[in-house]
Amino acid sequence: MTRTAIIAGAGALPAALVAAMAERPLVAALDGFAPAGLASDQSFRIERLVPFLNYLLDQGVTRVCFAGSVQRPNLDPALFDPLTAQIVPRLLAAMQAGDDATLREVLKIFEEFDLEIVAAHDIAPGLTPGAGLLAGHITPQDEADATRAATITAALGAVDVGQGAVVQAGLCLGVETLTGTDAMLAQVAQIPGALRPKSTRGLFYKAPKPGQDLRIDLPTIGPQTLDLAHKAGLGGIAFQAGSVILLDAKAMAEKAEALGLFLWARPSSVP
Repeated sequence: MTRTAIIAGAGALPAALVAAMAERPLVAALDGFAPAGLASDQSFRIERLVPFLNYLLDQGVTRVCFAGSVQRPNLDPALFDPLTAQIVPRLLAAMQAGDDATLREVLKIFEEFDLEIVAAHDIAPGLTPGAGLLAGHITPQDEADATRAATITAALGAVDVGQGAVVQAGLCLGVETLTGTDAMLAQVAQIPGALRPKSTRGLFYKAPKPGQDLRIDLPTIGPQTLDLAHKAGLGGIAFQAGSVILLDAKAMAEKAEALGLFLWARPSSVP
């Protein structure tokens, strides 16, 4: 018998996944990162990761899905149990190598406990729209800016920096770093008009990092992203089709239309 656990972080994604499942899964939230609109069955800390994994097994869990946003927690050495303390060197080494390395090591530890890792889009395929224009219209300049932004994002991702960039008339106005999408778009909004190209609108582009394990940490776009793109004076948002989570695509498309933005799931086959 298969039982699923959602390893939840902050945001609306965990609740969206639970709503898409025929049977309610066990919901376990990382301490300090409670999901929005969803009650957790259990909270856990990294310092007691092994007891938590054993708890999942005791509850009959056979597969887990990671969903929601988290930041690197501050670890308290006094809270480590003896078994978890044995894997701390692995985690610390991975953390020094970057976020992707950390996530891969976490997945490996879960798999060592015979827990299958499933992706959010495998549970709810509708969360990652296929190629197509969901709202608004795009111009040849938008297509060129998206190509430029995709190249920049791929370069950033290759060194584990971020998953997005803002481009206007071929010029890069911002790149996503540790502070995230919202901070980047807020910064773009503060760029003086004199420094921005005239008669063009620009876009925000989002995509996974090259070689990223798509079972975890898929890029996510929500309603707030549309609001911030609008405030930044952009013409719309483009993202890699089939590899970016769109929270409530229908509502997002309607909101984009209302804001006068385009929303484009760009084919990954486009250079």
